[in-house]
Amino acid sequence: MNKRAKFELRKPLVLWSLTLAVFSIFGALRTGAYMVYILMTKGLKHSVCDQSFYNGPVSKFWAYAFVLSKAPELGDTIFIILRKQKLIFLHWYHHITVLLYSWYSYKDMVAGGGWFMTMNYGVHSVMYSYYALRAAGFRVSRKFAMFITLSQITQMLMGCVVNYLVFHWMQPDQCHSHFQNVFWSSLMYLSYLVLFCHFFFEAYIGKMRKATKAD
Repeated sequence: MNKRAKFELRKPLVLWSLTLAVFSIFGALRTGAYMVYILMTKGLKHSVCDQSFYNGPVSKFWAYAFVLSKAPELGDTIFIILRKQKLIFLHWYHHITVLLYSWYSYKDMVAGGGWFMTMNYGVHSVMYSYYALRAAGFRVSRKFAMFITLSQITQMLMGCVVNYLVFHWMQPDQCHSHFQNVFWSSLMYLSYLVLFCHFFFEAYIGKMRKATKAD
């Protein structure tokens, strides 16, 4: 495997990334519109605790599609391996844990799911659009990549906040969840937060400092 030549796979990668980008954009628009409506009409607590996201005429489709999409997204890893790029811990850890947690939580329709899915759709719509442009050979500003990582860090911070709210409102039995789910979800989001912050400083801040010293 180490001796073989790497596969370019430019066209399949463009198609793959573009497909996931379009899927994520539609998902973000549909779930985002629903979450904004709930926030504006019923407030923050309802948007976090209510299970209607899993049952709404439109949102239930995108909730189900979200869970199913986590398995095909592992295809990102296949492209990395075939193209002989560096497979970092953050990449495969993030993909596998999101897949397991999504499948584990969906069946219980736990509180906070609407926020988690909508944020993920939003970040992925930008991220996969960036991947598609890069794969197609377009030169994309480094600031765009930094923006994506900062968006991911913000997503993880928001995930921690939502988990806190679920736990807080769960105590008087007003939020449908259970301690084990909140614990694993919080641990997952905290680990993502640490890993994405570390990646940001290593990939961007560290390199900027080295470039400054070199000058």
